[in-house]
Amino acid sequence: MAALLSATVAPAAAAAPDVSGHGVPLDQLTVVTTPVASGLEQPLAMAAANDHSGRMLIAEKRGTVRAFHPKDGLAADPVLDISDRVNSVASERGLLGIVPAPDFQKTSQVYVAYTRQPDGALTLSRVPLGDPAREQVLLTQDHSQFTNHNGGQLAFGRDGYLYWSLGDGGSGGDPFATGQNLGTLLGKILRLDVSRSCGELPYCVPKNNPFVKTPGARPEIWAYGLRNPWRFSFDKLDGSLWLADVGQNSFEEINHARAAGGGLNFGWSCMEGPEVFNAERCEPDANYTDPIFHYQTGVDGCSVIGGHVYRGSRHARLAFGTYVATDWCSGTAWAVRENHDGTYRSATIGQFPTQVSSFAEDRFGELYVITDRSGELHRVGFERVAPRAD
Repeated sequence: MAALLSATVAPAAAAAPDVSGHGVPLDQLTVVTTPVASGLEQPLAMAAANDHSGRMLIAEKRGTVRAFHPKDGLAADPVLDISDRVNSVASERGLLGIVPAPDFQKTSQVYVAYTRQPDGALTLSRVPLGDPAREQVLLTQDHSQFTNHNGGQLAFGRDGYLYWSLGDGGSGGDPFATGQNLGTLLGKILRLDVSRSCGELPYCVPKNNPFVKTPGARPEIWAYGLRNPWRFSFDKLDGSLWLADVGQNSFEEINHARAAGGGLNFGWSCMEGPEVFNAERCEPDANYTDPIFHYQTGVDGCSVIGGHVYRGSRHARLAFGTYVATDWCSGTAWAVRENHDGTYRSATIGQFPTQVSSFAEDRFGELYVITDRSGELHRVGFERVAPRAD
């Protein structure tokens, strides 16, 4: 695990933006977390309810959704229970993703991603809170042979479309060679228009999806070459995609794609992080998108947990424009910023609790994390410290 040198905390009021205008230099930034709720049962995903209520919706592995309010705390009873249809018996199966519909304030509908009873099929549906009988399944993908690598993140892009991440089908080494296969949804990011239906589909495929006219390709695909894209997020300021992909044996990686960056190939299972993983899966004319940050699996952690670019106001002078992520095992806090020339700089900025399963933004852009087995919710903040030695 990466060792951090001790530092003296300085008052936040003393902070001043660096030359990039993106907060203080990374060697003067540290993350702090404050526990605000406990008693969750293996929380895996979280999203702000976009109804101006201030509530956060927290998806628990078993198939329940709990509501948290900064003033009222964690509600005892779930606001949604679909546990009768969620397969959560294996460590990587369960209710994996949640995001409120754009018209949530009117409809109370949320989109959820889960592994289905009994076969573990990856399932995308929408359902009103408190009314599981009205669930509408939109799309499924077979995932019966292995229980791991289910992906499961859901988020709406600035374009109004719903994005969904799916893992490569499980086991190890991509045994089905799905990462580079455009004929399957496994190992992909999908992009769907869920505001309407087209023909027999309960959704539409956006006409400018990159593979709509590619013979043999699933038109829903937005990006490919992924192993287990457990968490991704969109930068609220520029709409770009920040994507963390859990590694095999060598590298955990974070990728960054522009708002119009459809069709990107992130390399798996030809590449793992910056290096070739399986040369037989590599194509000489392929254009692989390299990660903008990576660290060693088994040395610095075990499973990257992607976060968000901080766009809140409470710590804007310290951390505005900083992407923050962690690792499920080590709890190391990593920060990444893009430079004006398109390069990136990164640093360790302290520690999160171990076994963080997901980040989320509240409606003001402030960050939270949830922890898997301990079932805790933490508010994330930042402080300025004296420059760390190299």
